[in-house]
Amino acid sequence: MKAAAFEYSRPATLDEACALLAADDGARLVAGGQTLVPLMAMRLARPSRLIDIARIPGLAYIRDDGHEITIGATTKQCVVENDEIVRSKLPLLAKVMPHVGHTPTRARGTLGGTIANADPAAEIVLVAVTLGATIAWREGGKDSEVDVSEFVIGPMVTSLPQAACLTAVRFPVWPERRVGVGFHEVNARSSDFAFVSAAAQVTLDDDGRCARVALGIGAATAYPLRIDAGALTGSRAEAQRVHDVVDAALADIEAMDDLHASAAYRKRAARTLAARAVADAYKDAHRADHARRA
Repeated sequence: MKAAAFEYSRPATLDEACALLAADDGARLVAGGQTLVPLMAMRLARPSRLIDIARIPGLAYIRDDGHEITIGATTKQCVVENDEIVRSKLPLLAKVMPHVGHTPTRARGTLGGTIANADPAAEIVLVAVTLGATIAWREGGKDSEVDVSEFVIGPMVTSLPQAACLTAVRFPVWPERRVGVGFHEVNARSSDFAFVSAAAQVTLDDDGRCARVALGIGAATAYPLRIDAGALTGSRAEAQRVHDVVDAALADIEAMDDLHASAAYRKRAARTLAARAVADAYKDAHRADHARRA
């Protein structure tokens, strides 16, 4: 199939893009187009106008702000994947990037695009939720921001206003030296959409126990979940303790049920993958500690 007819605009500034959005309820932003364009080809999406923001200056960058790493909305995923700042300061994001789509899609897809799309199975969204990222946007000549927990509100649904352009994502940096990360997902084929995924980031105390744990579950529910992992503090990442934490978090939450995987399977897989991710993060933190001392 071919896309339905649409108008095309290439604004020179961010405020011009916002004005175009405000003037047309059917308009959609496009930068990499790796999600929107296939949907248009199948006529599952029929925007009246595409507003191309890929060439607007100042939206593609990776900046070290000390306690945060700020990544511009149109920064290509392949750039994030290979960036040294990301590798050294955002190890969890660096860990998941090879699992995001395929090499050709990462060459065109943008970090802001996947955040704005808010697919429950998207790895970058899972990392943002797990670490508690901040989402920034511009609307009507003003800049606004919100915690990602208030930004992603449903499957492919966000709190981004209709006439707003997402401008950047700010990921918090953990200052501790002994930081480890883990990530696991289940999918039909490597780099396909996940049926269930889990991401974890851990720091150690002086006794080699978990001092701080961030844990997130993706693809199992309508939007990625940040799990309250406080009960894992002081532990050595025992699988049963992780299972109990995940079971408690998912007890009153409806898991997705579709032709790919049942709700019951997704809950079982979530607890298993979470335990593996935390165990990997725990081991990774020990390796980082040994490397630091060597």
